[in-house]
Amino acid sequence: MAQLKVDFMSKSLMRTVSINVILPIDKVFLGKEEEFKPFKTLYLLHGIFGNNSDWISGTRIESWAKEKNIAVVMPSGENKFYINNEYTCERFSDFIGEELVDMTRKMFHLSNRREDTFIAGLSMGGYGAIINGLKFNNTFGCVAGLSSALILDDVLSGDEGISAIMGGRQYYTGIFGALSKLRGSDKDYEALAKELSNSKDSPRIYLCCGTEDHLINANRRFRDLLLENNFDVTYVEGPGEHNWYFWDEYILKVLEWLPLKEGSKGIDSGNVGI
Repeated sequence: MAQLKVDFMSKSLMRTVSINVILPIDKVFLGKEEEFKPFKTLYLLHGIFGNNSDWISGTRIESWAKEKNIAVVMPSGENKFYINNEYTCERFSDFIGEELVDMTRKMFHLSNRREDTFIAGLSMGGYGAIINGLKFNNTFGCVAGLSSALILDDVLSGDEGISAIMGGRQYYTGIFGALSKLRGSDKDYEALAKELSNSKDSPRIYLCCGTEDHLINANRRFRDLLLENNFDVTYVEGPGEHNWYFWDEYILKVLEWLPLKEGSKGIDSGNVGI
């Protein structure tokens, strides 16, 4: 299993960015290297206050990526919800849905097929995965949101008197732009879903949320909207709060839901046995 940290200049964000990449590429079989086909790829987004290392430190994603023979690419979202920002000219959505995919396909042995390219995330990253998975539906064949921050109602009712990063209208305006224009925009997951209603190009979607999570009602409402618009939706609830215990359990369920085959066992640095 190869784990890499890559720095490169992003044109969408106009600065050097860091990503973490998991590549199950270093197995050997009876002294011979395996011949690898281009990897199916999961672009995996962290939540608010996190960075591109969160999934590696918080879950067993590395072990499961090896088992499933899938590449995993983890960027940083910098509390910006993975959307384009007209105020700061930071184009996070373009970065996630276009530049990051193009760049990693050039760097690594990744499949360029839609049916092999997936996006997922937790909380803020769940919102980002859903928004960009719907927006760039020709790139991503499957989308998964874990405890997704489907909070547009909260954003639109943000309190002018709160200056904190969550709950304050000032913060939300800085992220989402003019709130009066939010509904119906490409930052509105409901509008994006309705645009793809009955479309053969709509991605498969997996949603999960803990029954003790404050976001569960918002996730249920979005599930219902997706079903009304004839999406292929898998929705799962289970005991759990908004924390890594839940996400560690359910990222494995996401991998089991994705169209993957078990990887060949082989020998690598994690199972040499001596």
